[in-house]
Amino acid sequence: MKVLVTVALLLGMTLTAKIASAESYSFKLTNTTKSKMVKLLVSEDGKKWAPFDIGKGIAPGESATMEWDESTNNEGCEQKVKAVYDDKTESEPATFDFCEEGLDLEF
Repeated sequence: MKVLVTVALLLGMTLTAKIASAESYSFKLTNTTKSKMVKLLVSEDGKKWAPFDIGKGIAPGESATMEWDESTNNEGCEQKVKAVYDDKTESEPATFDFCEEGLDLEF
């Protein structure tokens, strides 16, 4: 019985360590325009769009590293993305594979 409890505790600690060290998904976002990027919109289906937090925005010519919130872990890797600028214009949507390592989005 004591051995079973020890094994269960070790297994639980191992699973907790794996969950805690789970890799977060990140990507680089670069603003190649002359307008400040104020919002990023993402969608799996191209119909329902949700905002992606980019803080106070990204200035023209600047880049920032973005991380997905863990609430998106059950979504697919391929997402449609479009940028919104301070002049209220939007980029055309583009599809990206966010499971790709070293992903760099340029808008």
